[in-house]
Amino acid sequence: MIAVGSNLGDRLAAMTFAAEHLSAILSDSTFSEIIETEPEGESLESQPLYLNAVMVGDTALTPRALLDALMHIEQAFGRMRPYPGAPRTLDLDLIMLGDEMVDETDLHVPHPRFRERFFVLGPLAQIAPDIRDPISGLRVGELLRNLLRDDER
Repeated sequence: MIAVGSNLGDRLAAMTFAAEHLSAILSDSTFSEIIETEPEGESLESQPLYLNAVMVGDTALTPRALLDALMHIEQAFGRMRPYPGAPRTLDLDLIMLGDEMVDETDLHVPHPRFRERFFVLGPLAQIAPDIRDPISGLRVGELLRNLLRDDER
């Protein structure tokens, strides 16, 4: 599962570009509805709004090879990384890869913060609510309900 986001430049073109290029590396893929969200994170509130979606599909790529492919797609669309938290023309995050668990310096699968992010769980629950988080054992739909319940407090 790949999270797709953009808050700089032609955001819709970025989403379309990502969907087309991800389709080349993911079989039996589904692209969620696109939602618009506020930037999340410290000192990011002045940034432009994001378009977010997720894409779910199958791949034979290893987590490292998939991450490399995602970074190549970002770069092909003009992604620059001038500083941490900078606005993004295209942001692709590897969220989960089946039951695989990876904990390396620059690669963490499942993504360590996806359970706290509506912009990932909302679109994901739309297309794959029964995918199970290999760490918590909870389904995506349950993770979303928990997040929404916690936000109400």
